[in-house]
Amino acid sequence: QRTTGRETTARLKLNKESLRWRRKFLTSTLKWKRVNLQISLVDNVLFKEQAQSPSIGDCLKLLKGERDEQLLAGLLLVTKVCQRDDLASLRAVYDAVDVRFLDRLFKTGMGKGAAAGSGLDNRDAYLQLSVTIVAAFCRIPEIAASMDMVSKVPMVLKIMTESNDAVLEECCEILYLVATSSEDGVSTFCESEGLKVIASRMHTMSDGSRTMELSIKILQYVLSKLPRDFITSSHLLDLATVVESLARQFAVLHSPLKFEALHLLSVIFSSKYLESLRETLRVMGGSKWSDYIHIGVMDILQNRVAPADKVHALVLAESMLSISGESWLLRQPNLTDCKASVPVDRCLLLVLESARVEVAVLLNELAYLKYEASKYTSNSDTALSTKQQHLTVAFSLVEGIIKLISTVGENEEVISEATIIKVINGLNETVNVVLEYLQDAKEHGQKKGNDLIASVRLVGR
Repeated sequence: QRTTGRETTARLKLNKESLRWRRKFLTSTLKWKRVNLQISLVDNVLFKEQAQSPSIGDCLKLLKGERDEQLLAGLLLVTKVCQRDDLASLRAVYDAVDVRFLDRLFKTGMGKGAAAGSGLDNRDAYLQLSVTIVAAFCRIPEIAASMDMVSKVPMVLKIMTESNDAVLEECCEILYLVATSSEDGVSTFCESEGLKVIASRMHTMSDGSRTMELSIKILQYVLSKLPRDFITSSHLLDLATVVESLARQFAVLHSPLKFEALHLLSVIFSSKYLESLRETLRVMGGSKWSDYIHIGVMDILQNRVAPADKVHALVLAESMLSISGESWLLRQPNLTDCKASVPVDRCLLLVLESARVEVAVLLNELAYLKYEASKYTSNSDTALSTKQQHLTVAFSLVEGIIKLISTVGENEEVISEATIIKVINGLNETVNVVLEYLQDAKEHGQKKGNDLIASVRLVGR
């Protein structure tokens, strides 16, 4: 058939457009085939190695290869061959692995770099592998302290903010091991807003999980190392968020992690940032975290625990009185995940009894250190200072209870007459112990000291 010039031109344009789309499709197909081929090659290598009972030597041989699929197979094999405590093998792998390849694997898993478009499933697998390998390397202290690992802290924190929970535990493990291995690890964690990242993720962690445990340990260590001027108003909000998450763990858990949460809460409430933190917690509003601490404090004080843990619980109780007022002792928590039917005055009586015992013990120990100890050393100074700090907490609680009872007319519907009698008897016993301490100080010619001033103030109440 005869065709016009216009029809011929139109057909040529159509053919060119068809050819362009065909080339685009083939290029895309080849790209995915290359990715799938790489994964297939890795699977084949692994299959052959596994069929021959692979050893660490097989891993090292693969890691010395020149092709990416060999290096990838070597790292995958490491996760199957090396045990957590096999530090010698992990050291050999670290020395053999190409650091640049590991960095590329990290970036690919995060959706960066040349292979970023290799598919979501593959990216997740690359990310999981790279985080697992780095966490394993960090179990060797000198590797965890190296700048190679310290430099990965910002990347790990970014992964925690952007990725799912599959790699969260190992990310926390990396941060903990790096931070506790070097000062550079702590400073890099702080400069990279590590406190904010941990605070934002804690509420998503399962109760009592390994991830929660590692997060608590990270915060315990980092807070003990922070420079005095580090905490700013933005960090106070992060600390308040941490307090909310910890309070829940303190209330609902019945495992060793409950005490880790208690210790960290005590550290936070005993810190130099307490005054500013109180205001932040008040501004945040809501009483849920306060109710959790109420339940946790009662759990500690009514059970057989170490004396030091009772002191930590009293520190929390004293802090709550300063934040929420003395009526906190008569609070009846209403929490769906922590249901417990207890008398309204239970916390009041537990705190009074514990504070009363603490006052008697501390005054006796202080008197011994000051008047009877045969050898007075620098350690004695430290012990004296610690006991005086604990005494301040116990005295503050007793004074708070005196203030609460003095408003008995306002609380007569809450506090029974029998409870009031118990409280007054307990307070009288404590005052008698304090009077004996003051008499002892007078006999030894002691007229100065914060403990004496606090004792006089308490008796004057």
